[in-house]
Amino acid sequence: MAQLSTLSSILSHWYRQQLTAAEIEQLIKTELADKHRCKAFRIDRANCQEKLEARSQLFKLVATPVVQWCKSQGFERQEDILLMLWRLWLPLAMQLDATRNKLGRTSIEGILGGQGTGKSTLASILKLILNQLGHSVAILSIDDLYLTYAERQQLQQQDPRLIWRGPPGTHDVNLGLQVIERCLSANTSEPILLPRFDKSAFEGAGDRTTPEAIEKIDILLFEGWFVGVQPIDDRVFENPLEPITTSEDCQFARDNNRRLKAYLPLWEKLDSLIVLNPVDYRLSQQWRKEAEQKMKQQGKTGMSDAEIDRFVEYFWQALHPELFIAPLINNRNLVNLVIEIERDRSIGKIY
Repeated sequence: MAQLSTLSSILSHWYRQQLTAAEIEQLIKTELADKHRCKAFRIDRANCQEKLEARSQLFKLVATPVVQWCKSQGFERQEDILLMLWRLWLPLAMQLDATRNKLGRTSIEGILGGQGTGKSTLASILKLILNQLGHSVAILSIDDLYLTYAERQQLQQQDPRLIWRGPPGTHDVNLGLQVIERCLSANTSEPILLPRFDKSAFEGAGDRTTPEAIEKIDILLFEGWFVGVQPIDDRVFENPLEPITTSEDCQFARDNNRRLKAYLPLWEKLDSLIVLNPVDYRLSQQWRKEAEQKMKQQGKTGMSDAEIDRFVEYFWQALHPELFIAPLINNRNLVNLVIEIERDRSIGKIY
């Protein structure tokens, strides 16, 4: 913690003027202290100074617009923003830049995170930085792939358990594959049409809206609450976890596990997968309540605590984080980077 406090002070100083030689030495020392993070971002004693010099140039370029954007989104402390920028957002953006350059084609980068973990914020920040590196970046949420309102109404008649959009089976997987194939195609004479979803349509039930036309996409950031999640052994549900308590709950979980198989062709298109992993998955319930409370304070309508509990637990019943996310994180063939999210939503371990 003392090192992070020193780092925060250095970055705040740097934000205003040049660093001293002692401060640069402290940056290198702090960088090398976290071995897991160094391994994740391929930093060692031999290349540390070179990588920090490249990162420092980018830091000076993007610090002001990043701080401005973060404050517009409700971030309060500039010191925290600069710390996140230096420790996570910049090295991750530089890694994605290197991947794209090495591939020589559009790179498809998955971002997996539950409610409140900050996947949309991460995607927006990465886009801002990567734009400065000369890349055309697009963000696609799994929410953008929802079936139309009419299709979901028909689906709900077939399976009344699908009371909310979101679980496996409520998306158009083929649409997602078509979009990604279009991004990967060498023939880009026509704009790429990214599907977009209006969650306010039909009194909050949501429906497709006008696609966004983009001329060229160098990097596609594909984010969502179960992007990359794999089916698990069905026998796991013989000893389920709360809130999967009844036989009906177990069957719902089994059916969602089965529906996941249809998404595998989509996950196979990912060049990497980043996982935002809270130290306790139950925090998403608390974070959702805090978000709803802020909305109410602004005069907007929001769900009650009881409604939030039912809503969040519904998704735990569909794909329980302990059953699906925990084993995924341990699979190094599928996950490239894990970012732990602390209770106060600050960044914990990066590995």
